[in-house]
Amino acid sequence: MASQLRGAPLIAAITSVCSAGFLLFGYDQGVMSGVVISPSWLAAMGHPSDLEIGTITALYDVGAVAGAVLAAFTGDPLGRKRTLLLGALLVGIGGLAMGCAAARGTFMIARVVVGVGIGLTTSVTPVYQSEISAHAQRGWQVCCQLTTMLVGLLMAYCINYAFFFHPGEAQWRFPLVFQCVFAAYILATTPFLPDTPRWLLRRHGKEPERGLAVLARLRGKPENDREVQKEMGEILGALQAESKAQGSWGDLFRSNGVSAHKRFYLAVAIQFMQQLSGINIVTYYAPTLFRTALGMNQESALLLGCFTQLWYVLASFVTWYTIDRIGRRKLFISMALGMGLVLVGEALATAAGTRTGAITAVVFLFLFEAFFSWGWMACVWIYPPEILPLKIRAKGSALAAAADFIGNWIVVEVTPVGIAKMGWTFYLVWAAFNIANAGIVWLFYPETGGLKLEAIDDVFTKETETHAEGTSPLRRLQWGRVRVAAEAVRKSKAAARTGEERGLLEDEEFERRSEPAHQN
Repeated sequence: MASQLRGAPLIAAITSVCSAGFLLFGYDQGVMSGVVISPSWLAAMGHPSDLEIGTITALYDVGAVAGAVLAAFTGDPLGRKRTLLLGALLVGIGGLAMGCAAARGTFMIARVVVGVGIGLTTSVTPVYQSEISAHAQRGWQVCCQLTTMLVGLLMAYCINYAFFFHPGEAQWRFPLVFQCVFAAYILATTPFLPDTPRWLLRRHGKEPERGLAVLARLRGKPENDREVQKEMGEILGALQAESKAQGSWGDLFRSNGVSAHKRFYLAVAIQFMQQLSGINIVTYYAPTLFRTALGMNQESALLLGCFTQLWYVLASFVTWYTIDRIGRRKLFISMALGMGLVLVGEALATAAGTRTGAITAVVFLFLFEAFFSWGWMACVWIYPPEILPLKIRAKGSALAAAADFIGNWIVVEVTPVGIAKMGWTFYLVWAAFNIANAGIVWLFYPETGGLKLEAIDDVFTKETETHAEGTSPLRRLQWGRVRVAAEAVRKSKAAARTGEERGLLEDEEFERRSEPAHQN
């Protein structure tokens, strides 16, 4: 039973339900691409126009924004796991209603319900995962969620392709109802899992033993273990430092001694900047590129679309290795520059108007997906819950997710018009955005990888020198917290290299002090 798990198996169980939440996100992003071209669905919906189809599809994003905002209200009162359960329940209800819909109105309402559920799950799962993971594994465990999101997207493409050969209502009803399987897994498993120690300690501060018991289970150690006690002390210390903040909406815009407002702005901005990378421009134009430039028919274009998603999944595994070793900041900057250069190449290849140019454009598409996966997919979702202090973490992360969905909606809206009016030069606009993203991250975004969540609070409370000794004039342009974080990460890595020997000595000292006095 999940309620008896400890250590790594318990972490894996929580990671699995968090990942299932993102799998639903990816599946819902891809499933409508096959549904809206089904003759049976078009007939059932009364043969909607292109504008009406776009509206039906976009209702998902509207619901997702509403769900993300709702998560800001539920993340603290209900907790991480109950918010996840609520989101999964709504996705299950909405998915079943869409698959059984006999009229357009029912389908549209169900589409919104699914969006609300996805907004809830994607807002809370990065927070849930971040607060239960050890700092050295936090990055790649969140990467699991994003990889499963891509698996969900690939699964949707493959199911759409498989049912392309089965005309009739099953062609669209089965793919829509199939997502309920993953929602059911979350609903069946999550009730047996604990909420996070940090949430428990904040909500039940007068009963710290509840948080301590869960923390010990997560680390697979007894409650009196030195490392468990040390982590417990760090969490309580962070709560004490934030004691003036109540976790209210106003606290999002106040410093509260830990620069909470600036950290909130960073969290919201990084998720909105993800959409400025142009990922939806590339994926939107891919089917058109396959059909027009390469002369593919609909079946072949769908099949190649499956291969692009398979490549997306495979590329994402690289980030499992790099996100904790290289860090979020370096991946943000290097991959944004890479995407900018690739989009310039995409524009030039498309402008050539030749078959060779079209093939080159497809190669650039695959390369762009790889760069995005390595730098701006998982890193963007892990950064807000890392950078935000505990008392505004749920609200701030939820609103950051809402900014992501709003950015997605804006990009999807402007893309058809932009491509029609500007052609290949439209890619250059997004290349410029990527260069700007790299510059903004270099100037203002501190590294969070390799630091405990409570150590990140220290980055924003430590005094900084405006002109640190030995700092180059160019580096002085950066926000001082960037330099403080870089030094904290350097010390953390140095401590990790010698931690094993030091840990053995501290264990011996801890055991000696724990011996009863009568044994002396």
